[in-house]
Amino acid sequence: MTTLKDVATRKPVLATIRLIVPAGAARPAPPVGPALGFYRLNLMAFCKDFNARTQKYKAETPMQVTLTAYKDSTFEFVVKSPSVSWFLKKAAGIETASSRPGHNMVSSLSLRHVYEIAKLKQADPFCKHMSLEALCKSIIGTANSMGIEIVKDL
Repeated sequence: MTTLKDVATRKPVLATIRLIVPAGAARPAPPVGPALGFYRLNLMAFCKDFNARTQKYKAETPMQVTLTAYKDSTFEFVVKSPSVSWFLKKAAGIETASSRPGHNMVSSLSLRHVYEIAKLKQADPFCKHMSLEALCKSIIGTANSMGIEIVKDL
């Protein structure tokens, strides 16, 4: 339950911006520049903060960012881990998924790969509440829809 003090101190939100930015490569050029410049946000502050937060990731890893812009030209942002499909493509060593997922299998992965991807995704702030088993089932479903076969052992 929110109190009157919480409501009084809350900042009015101007916009919520969702971006996909390569890890450690945020610069005031597109896609970051136009998206933040439209709301008159400090581009260089975002780029420095984002690059500092994503140092531990390999360069060019696509990171999902949800940025909340406030009316006083301040912002907060949350960095999510890369998508499950990106992890599956990297683990399988493929560029694109199957064009006919139920009929053509483009690659196969072991349950160990699925478990490792689930462990990485569990660190994501939006997946912390999910059990490892539920994450693995979700990843297996995504792999099946991409035409990647999951086997017990390779």
